[in-house]
Amino acid sequence: MLKKILLAVALALPMFAASAQQTAKIGLVDTSSIIPAMPEYNEAQKKVAEQSKKYEDEYARLNEEMKRLMDEFQNMKDDELQAIRDRKTRELQDYNQKMQTFEQNAMQDLQKMQQELLSPIFAKIKTAVEAVGAEGGYSLIQDYNPQLTLYFAAPTVDITSAVKSKLGIK
Repeated sequence: MLKKILLAVALALPMFAASAQQTAKIGLVDTSSIIPAMPEYNEAQKKVAEQSKKYEDEYARLNEEMKRLMDEFQNMKDDELQAIRDRKTRELQDYNQKMQTFEQNAMQDLQKMQQELLSPIFAKIKTAVEAVGAEGGYSLIQDYNPQLTLYFAAPTVDITSAVKSKLGIK
């Protein structure tokens, strides 16, 4: 009886080991090489750059006006009325605040625009990764980032080229 149990265990162990190996198929994908290769990414970057240029031009115009106001303030005569000095000081402070607000809003707008333009790109990559994962029988696919990977012992497969192929890029 004990021999039959040991024989059954001995026969079952290779099946469990094979099953464990099949469920541990891990893939790595280097999205940092995929994203810039996508035509949508280049178009998104171009749109963000165009918008950024418009903001830079407007900021330069605001900066010129600030310089003009500063020059007016610095060129005031020593005997200028205090009320006029106070008004010019407030004007400079208000304009400085206006420039800071503009700069913050421009940065927020550009970040939002970039996020909106990149979101469909990331979704497209995710769909391609999921398709490659399903076709290849992967149980885990992780973005390849050496700084975030502390340790792994299981064999991995780089599926970057398969994902690029799914996306139609080289």
